[in-house]
Amino acid sequence: MAEKEKMKVNTALAEDTSTGTAEDVEAIMKKYDRESNTRIWEGMPKTVIRYLLAAFSILMVYMNLFANWDERVRRSLFVGIVIILVFLVYPAKKGSTKVNRMSVIDIALMILGSGAFFYFVVNFKTIISHATRISQIEVYVGVIGILVLVEACRRAVGIPILCVATAFVCYAFYNGLDSGRAFAAVLKSVIYNLFYTTSGVIGTPIGVCSTYIALFILFGAFLEATGISEFFIQLANSLAGASTGGPAKVAVISSALCGMVSGSSVGNTVTTGSVTIPLMKKTGYKGEFAGAVEAASSTGGQIMPPIMGAAAFLMAEMVGVQYGEIAMRAIFPALLYFTGIFITVHLEAKRLGLKGIAKEDLPKFIPLFIRQGYLLVPLVALVAMVMKGFTMSRAAVIATILAILVSIPNKQTRMNLTRFINALETGGKNTLSVAVSCGIAGIIAGVVTMTGLGQLLISAIVGVAGDRVIIALFLTMLTCIVLGMGVPTTANYIIMATTCAPILVNGMGINKIAANMFVFYFGIVADITPPVALAAYAGSAIAKSNPMKTAMNASRLAIAAFIVPYIFAFNPAMLFIDAGVLDVILIVVTSLVGLFGVAAGLEGYMFVNMNPIQRLLSVAGGLCMLIPGTVTDIIGIVLVGISAAWQISGKKKVVA
Repeated sequence: MAEKEKMKVNTALAEDTSTGTAEDVEAIMKKYDRESNTRIWEGMPKTVIRYLLAAFSILMVYMNLFANWDERVRRSLFVGIVIILVFLVYPAKKGSTKVNRMSVIDIALMILGSGAFFYFVVNFKTIISHATRISQIEVYVGVIGILVLVEACRRAVGIPILCVATAFVCYAFYNGLDSGRAFAAVLKSVIYNLFYTTSGVIGTPIGVCSTYIALFILFGAFLEATGISEFFIQLANSLAGASTGGPAKVAVISSALCGMVSGSSVGNTVTTGSVTIPLMKKTGYKGEFAGAVEAASSTGGQIMPPIMGAAAFLMAEMVGVQYGEIAMRAIFPALLYFTGIFITVHLEAKRLGLKGIAKEDLPKFIPLFIRQGYLLVPLVALVAMVMKGFTMSRAAVIATILAILVSIPNKQTRMNLTRFINALETGGKNTLSVAVSCGIAGIIAGVVTMTGLGQLLISAIVGVAGDRVIIALFLTMLTCIVLGMGVPTTANYIIMATTCAPILVNGMGINKIAANMFVFYFGIVADITPPVALAAYAGSAIAKSNPMKTAMNASRLAIAAFIVPYIFAFNPAMLFIDAGVLDVILIVVTSLVGLFGVAAGLEGYMFVNMNPIQRLLSVAGGLCMLIPGTVTDIIGIVLVGISAAWQISGKKKVVA
């Protein structure tokens, strides 16, 4: 970067500008985040595993573009390889410091677990010919495969999702035994359905993971290698760095763009937060607020079109529509989410009297875009290809090739052999936790299918909620947030789309896309919702702030994510469903004004500091305007208007 583009900030109001080191972040991630707890390999073992992960990525490309295998064979082979790599990468316990060590038990589990899935691959035709009459040996193989997959998930993901899966499997046995069948017969039925059919472990979640998700994770790894994150940060600086409280606005914009590609709220918080959080603290933002801005923005990256992390591709599969339709309908809710954060950081800066970065110390937008705008080519091409009807797998691979090509002009990011292997390794490693969680989510989906539990859940919720949709939505929200604590977004969405979304659709009559988007949103915000708010903890580690206060601030900043899903569940016009052009324009305008009212009320500042009545009027009016409808819009305008007028009047008196 040129010397003149180095950023200088106003530190006059900064009281505590200290930030966490890389070691601080690593320590807190190892404490709270399963994916950060990996084995320590050095020397030749490290090289071998590095190339195994890279080879796994290449195999994914081959399997999707060239192999013509039966779907069950392809998925079983995928899970078998994933189990091997999980045991090589993740130790049995957190915080393991043993170098180049792998216990005999780990090796045995790795061989048995992967061997069970490979057994299915090798004996596929014979097993299929047996249909439900699988042999006793095949029952044992299935039991071993499922149990080792559970252990792999515990290592790479954590226990919460396993508790849910265990409860569902126990119900499957209860349901079978309650019908009068012997335990052996029930066991055989459960294992057949969950291990040997596409209704269980190798069901839709693993199918989507081994195709779209794996390839888009690989694309994300190569795109990151081009230096696009740095470009996004500089782009955000050129747009918002000089405005009031500029560094926080830069964090919002850059995190939205980077998180859209990475699909990891924690990873994105650490990556962009290492740049943006120190700048925010130097400007004068408190550590708890700075960490919260980064965590909330990074978490929201997963709902940011057109990429939306990886779960958007699953949603397209679950709902049965084209991916482009999901991305298009997600535009306005995502706009509201980030606008809410943007407004809040602006009002916080105004309240504290914070300044932006001097314009002469910032990159100029047009020269920057001319110099590095080509980095956007893979993203633009990807969206264009998907819209044109390319398969998502082929589009992802072509976009990955384009990412390699656009790295060539820059010597620092040019894709040589080492960087190429690094990107393949990163893509392979990042796929592991998603894959095992998708396998476990497949078990849950399989139990729902084989037992008819879905209809039972619908009856139960409808019985509690009656015709009160708000109660069903509230219970679903709580379930999503609790389940999402420590569970990857992808797995969380699969479980909720399998269990809760049908309740909202079939039991409450909510639009299918709106219902799936509802559970998707609340699965995501679990990363910033106390008590297990991994993204907020990552932000607090960098900001050297209180983790719980950071999480509370992040939840307040992301208030739109707690409100908007209810709005489009009641009225899908916000998702551009059954809405004309004028309806859309009216919804956009009133929602943005309403969000300003809510943000100002929660922040306690609009033009001057607000008293409790002004805050109440502002929040109430803002909520009314967020609810589509003429009457609510009028009420909202009046309430927000009264609060604003009161503020302006008070400001004039102070000036006088």
